[in-house]
Amino acid sequence: MEKLVIGLDIGGTTVKIGFLTSDGKILKKTEIPTNKEENGKYIVKEVWNKILLTLDSMNMDCKDILSITAGAPGFINRKSKNIYEAINIGWKNYHLGDELEALANVPVFIENDANLAALGENWKGAGTEAENMIHVTLGTGVGGGIILNGEIVSGVNGTAGEIGHITVEKNGSLCNCGRLGCLETVASATGIVRQAHEIIKGNRSTELFRLINERGNITAKDIFNLADQGEPLSKQIIKKSASTLGFALANLSVALNPSIITIGGGLSKAGEGLIYAIEKSFRVNALPRISNSCEIKVAKLGNDAGIIGAVRASQLYLGMEK
Repeated sequence: MEKLVIGLDIGGTTVKIGFLTSDGKILKKTEIPTNKEENGKYIVKEVWNKILLTLDSMNMDCKDILSITAGAPGFINRKSKNIYEAINIGWKNYHLGDELEALANVPVFIENDANLAALGENWKGAGTEAENMIHVTLGTGVGGGIILNGEIVSGVNGTAGEIGHITVEKNGSLCNCGRLGCLETVASATGIVRQAHEIIKGNRSTELFRLINERGNITAKDIFNLADQGEPLSKQIIKKSASTLGFALANLSVALNPSIITIGGGLSKAGEGLIYAIEKSFRVNALPRISNSCEIKVAKLGNDAGIIGAVRASQLYLGMEK
């Protein structure tokens, strides 16, 4: 039987584990909660135990693993397989590759989670194997993956593609990276909720204020629902978030000249209105020659993008490109 590629998508809430063929077919997938106790000390061991249990249920064992590719949030050096920092997990200067290789005894590759999502979406999703593409993930934060001339862009120390940390407001809100006014503080689910709490301070006689006051908190989904119902403050927040993201992508595209921009992550499911607003801002602000040659699409692979991208990364790193 053909050997498996195991793809890991390590997030702040769950770790998704995929068991795939080398051509990207998902044979089985599972997940476990991300155990952030003691700065993520137990995550790798718990993931490995789950892999072993799942292999057993598939009548397979460690000899059937070709390679493992893990995606994680944060600043990652793919050459050293080291995570400089993954804030929402607790890892800092963490040798994730060494930990996994010691347990699995197979080739292990480490990549930023958004980069893997970009590879997956480009290979099997909306990217249609474009040579030049930007992939944006809108969720708790704003992630990004950039493909230029068919290759993922990593940069000198693995920090390329951190779209969420483009400065969009010079004296804006504090980002978890320690800087002010990052795109993530405006266009992410967290940024949308932050804006809601700010905007109601001077608008107490509104439906948005009533909902926050009643619940004590609110989600980005609640704000999108209110916007769909015509609630003016919610509409204002969504418009600002979409316009800011479109503006950032327009400026990024001047440097990169992509043929496709794909929008994925949880917020991409908010509806066509959000994507339309992002695209409208992009078209208004982009250089016409760049805009005319660039499509903006909703990503297709959903939560599977990362584990499918893990297979694509494994192909590239092992020199088995298909």
